[in-house]
Amino acid sequence: MNVVDSSGWLEYFANGPNANFFAPPIEDTRHLVVPSLSVFEVFKRVLQQRDENAALQAAALMQQGQIVPLDAKLALAAAKLSVDLKLPLADSVILATARAHHATLWTQDADFASVPGVKYRAKNP
Repeated sequence: MNVVDSSGWLEYFANGPNANFFAPPIEDTRHLVVPSLSVFEVFKRVLQQRDENAALQAAALMQQGQIVPLDAKLALAAAKLSVDLKLPLADSVILATARAHHATLWTQDADFASVPGVKYRAKNP
């Protein structure tokens, strides 16, 4: 199973330098787990940078994976990760979602560079 964090989705949609790194987990929708918070973050960013139609298309593509809502159990696990690893809210929710589904987390977010279970590729300028 795979989880792609929001920065990875945005890189993929923008066809940025790391898009090919994120393509395999994104395109393998049978093994793709998508935190609902990632849908929020990606929709918001695409809406800000492009338009509502593009944002809706991005959200529709994300929904081809298994959407995981933020429930109380996941929220508590994320809060613990946030404290233990000093992660911001969104990062801790995304990591908790990956761990709850025994998934690899794919990211270019430096907060995850040394976290076990994460495939990290540094963001290109």
